[in-house]
Amino acid sequence: MKTYSAKPSEIEKKWVVIDADGLVVGRLASLVALRLRGKHKPSFTPHMDCGDNVIVINAAKVLLTGDKLKKKVYYHHTGYIGGIKERTAGMIMRGKNPERIVEKAVERMLPRGPLGRRQLSNLRVYPGAEHPHAAQQPEPLDIGALNPKNHNYRRTAA
Repeated sequence: MKTYSAKPSEIEKKWVVIDADGLVVGRLASLVALRLRGKHKPSFTPHMDCGDNVIVINAAKVLLTGDKLKKKVYYHHTGYIGGIKERTAGMIMRGKNPERIVEKAVERMLPRGPLGRRQLSNLRVYPGAEHPHAAQQPEPLDIGALNPKNHNYRRTAA
């Protein structure tokens, strides 16, 4: 039996829209990265960009479990000596670009290199419920229904 390798002409890319309202960031990001790579398809080829185009809406309403809003730190460097800067996840969520939490989580789950950057370009993240991709007729994908742990519902002790 021969190993199947998809050709660029055989790859079919679908458009998928995911509502991130009330979803846990890590669980959402792992499923989005799976879709972007194309691992959900039987024709997955590791060296080809065979994943879907993914639109994430309501990214400002995602949840971080535990104390991650206060304790999770994102670092960046200015390029100058001693220029390392840090921001907590809570500061980013309260800032003007809260969708970067989802973007960074997905980016760090994709492979590094030219293929990973090409796959990441198929991701569109919006903080609100509106997106300009209605012409592509994206199919809704309910991540919350796949596993009850994808929603972080606080259980009340009775």
